[in-house]
Amino acid sequence: MAEREVLLKILDRARWAPSGDNTQPWRFEIVSGSHIAIHGFDTREWCLYDFDGRPSLIAHGALLETLRIAATGFGLEARWSVRAGCPDIAPIYDVELSEVPGLVPDPLLAHIETRVVQRRPMRTKRLSAEQRDRLLAAPGPGFQVRLFESLAGRFAVAKLLWDSAHVRLTCPEAYAVHRQIIEWGARFSKDRIPEEAVGVDPMTARLMRWVMKDWARVEFFNRYLLGTVAPRVQLDFIPAFACAAHVLLRPERPPTTLGDHVRAGVAVQRLWLTIAALGLYLQPQMTPVIFRWYAQAGRQVSVKPGIDDAVRLLARRFDAITGFGAADSYAFFCRVGHSSQPASRSTRRDLDELMVGS
Repeated sequence: MAEREVLLKILDRARWAPSGDNTQPWRFEIVSGSHIAIHGFDTREWCLYDFDGRPSLIAHGALLETLRIAATGFGLEARWSVRAGCPDIAPIYDVELSEVPGLVPDPLLAHIETRVVQRRPMRTKRLSAEQRDRLLAAPGPGFQVRLFESLAGRFAVAKLLWDSAHVRLTCPEAYAVHRQIIEWGARFSKDRIPEEAVGVDPMTARLMRWVMKDWARVEFFNRYLLGTVAPRVQLDFIPAFACAAHVLLRPERPPTTLGDHVRAGVAVQRLWLTIAALGLYLQPQMTPVIFRWYAQAGRQVSVKPGIDDAVRLLARRFDAITGFGAADSYAFFCRVGHSSQPASRSTRRDLDELMVGS
């Protein structure tokens, strides 16, 4: 039985796990000295990007792996299971902790809080053989990593992201999300993405802030003033070149259960923390993956004419770049590279805001 203070310290570190747009779709409950319950939820009701709650489930997996790693710092082994009878939109994860004499802290422990998103251009310095090998091995069994390092590979991804961003920035359903997830005028944000971490220059940020107050303004700028060009150049095209590699994480078998998506999140966090341990930085590029999920399922993205056709075309182009088939599964897509420490970042809600129960 661990003391409550120890469990709180573990949770205080675990809360630094990544989640889509810093939504933190979890709450914590200390049931006993050896039992923590994680109350998960998803944002599919309001967030276009949370397709069937999959990104939230991946975030849950990242949290559970972060908690497991944090527990090793106190000589505790953490094992999780999904509580039976819970709906997929609100899963509860029961985490059982046990003391293991001589348990060595996980080598990734030191990087939980230093792991950060770098949305700005990075250096094109190539990965070393050691870095490459460790990235390929990081997710563990059941997952494969594909690297796109060549100039041609990065250019192909840049074109894909350029067109994906056009869909993202002209889709009214995506606009509704974008309005909620940015905290303007901020360097740090506890529950959103701060403006300074978005990745655009100050002038573009000021223009975006004004334009995004109203969808009619967005449509006017997009149609008559090339409103998507500056953000697409700064957020997608240039960063796609200015990196060491693009990284695709895929499960060896298509996920069919809630647990499969959660385990993908475990793999994502191990990959991300390994990247931090190697002195590298990462930017998620999940929009093409999410649009591909919509295309695979034959689901509508938008009521706006032309959006769904563009999404299906993007999915086919993505598969042409990767060499995989339309039935294959992708879990995570990102770029990595060398850079200085970002000056701005999303932080997290205080632990007491995330606690439920006694």
